[in-house]
Amino acid sequence: MDEKKLEEELKKLWNETPIPHSDSEKEASWEQFQSKTFPSKKQKFGSWRHYAAAAAILIFTLIGVGLYFTNDPISNNIEIVENTIENTTSIIKIVALPDSTKVELSPNSKIMYATNFAVNRKVEISGEAYFKVKKDKKHPFQVFCNETTTTVLGTAFTVKGYPKKEVAVELYEGSVEMSVKNQDKKWILKPGEKFIYGNEIASVTEFNRFLDFDNEKLSTISTYIESNYGYKVTIPQEYYNQRITVRINKKEDLKTIVQLISEMYNLNFEVNEKLKQITFQ
Repeated sequence: MDEKKLEEELKKLWNETPIPHSDSEKEASWEQFQSKTFPSKKQKFGSWRHYAAAAAILIFTLIGVGLYFTNDPISNNIEIVENTIENTTSIIKIVALPDSTKVELSPNSKIMYATNFAVNRKVEISGEAYFKVKKDKKHPFQVFCNETTTTVLGTAFTVKGYPKKEVAVELYEGSVEMSVKNQDKKWILKPGEKFIYGNEIASVTEFNRFLDFDNEKLSTISTYIESNYGYKVTIPQEYYNQRITVRINKKEDLKTIVQLISEMYNLNFEVNEKLKQITFQ
């Protein structure tokens, strides 16, 4: 194939590619490509490698332009070669994603994530989950739920949104950016703020992310741990009526709470993961 024929074929392919440009934009972009690939009518390609290189440049350019115009970060029509985690039990399921992000998946909920998750940290959710995201500045973490997108770097938050229901995002730590499909506005949440989207209306309100124990019996915290973390707690009988005043994050790590009790009352503790039991002594 001679140079003229190659140029004609490449331009035909260029114009037939379904890129969302006007005809004038396509013509201008073609002229730019043509000037770089065919700088002079007198210059001849030395071998088939040059033809292959020109075709490769075209394909790469088309792919790049296509991605630029179609990769809408707030679109929920993303394609994920998915791995699915579903919680069909009646208790919270704790899982770790490939990047070490911790997820507490509520009953009747599921998440889907890409196979190449290390570089494509996108998650789709149906239901409710709490995310404690592993920091990775080079690969932002995104959660897609109905028509909303939550974009984070490293933080802790809950997302709740069942099909055809409103979406609620509660931020416990860090910062997240909220966006809605087909809307230009973005919302930056601070810890203690809640984003709600339903019936095409978005709003931000405050919520109480802390739990206060004000002069409560120590056994009350034992009951709280069992109800919210699934671990049975045993404390010495003589400590049952000990009083405690403390404020904790509702999504605090269990380890932090246990260590806090241990230090406040000078108690040792043992955790039996198999039996899901914590014993203070």
